[in-house]
Amino acid sequence: MTALKTTAIRIPAGGVLLNADMALPARAEAIIAFAHGSGSGRHSIRNRYVAETLNGYGFATLLADLLTEEEEIIDLRTRQLRFDIPMLADRLVDIAAWLQSEPQMRHLKIGWFGASTGAGAALIAAARRPENIIAVVSRGGRPDLAGDHLSEVMAPVLLIVGENDPQVLDLNKQALARLNVPSKLEIVPNATHLFEEPGTLEAAALLAAQWFQAHLK
Repeated sequence: MTALKTTAIRIPAGGVLLNADMALPARAEAIIAFAHGSGSGRHSIRNRYVAETLNGYGFATLLADLLTEEEEIIDLRTRQLRFDIPMLADRLVDIAAWLQSEPQMRHLKIGWFGASTGAGAALIAAARRPENIIAVVSRGGRPDLAGDHLSEVMAPVLLIVGENDPQVLDLNKQALARLNVPSKLEIVPNATHLFEEPGTLEAAALLAAQWFQAHLK
């Protein structure tokens, strides 16, 4: 799979500027924005692999750091900002607003791809800014962290969990029961939390691409 050329950009969100990498295939109809998990960012190897898979399906992708470089230094010491789900959700809402205001992107529909704690933030953002959202996908995510916002999500939701990630699987089953939209739980055989086993990340990326594709229209 040949990686599409990415453009480094900066996005205003929450009163700061966030570093982001965007890939924009010709004739893309939607852009998938990534909400990274705790302690992760736009350089996440796993999310970049998923993004390349989505690019292959014709989707644009946006991988943004949800913390500034200064905040990441603080977070390495305190580990608090990565679990500030409301703050991260606020920034995702601002990212969605920015995408819809930019001339180059405003024609694109938006999908959210959340990993780990980022999934909770993505679901809150989808609930708070529902316009133009086609779908949400969570990989090894913590949708339970969206709390009462789960019942307010209006876009179809796919929850992808590893077979050998029992704690997160239980939390996803509980979250699935609280969703009032077309939603599905896909369990990837042999996968643990980080989908490091052979073929498991590929399976998750394919499930994500097919979910976004199915709900694009």
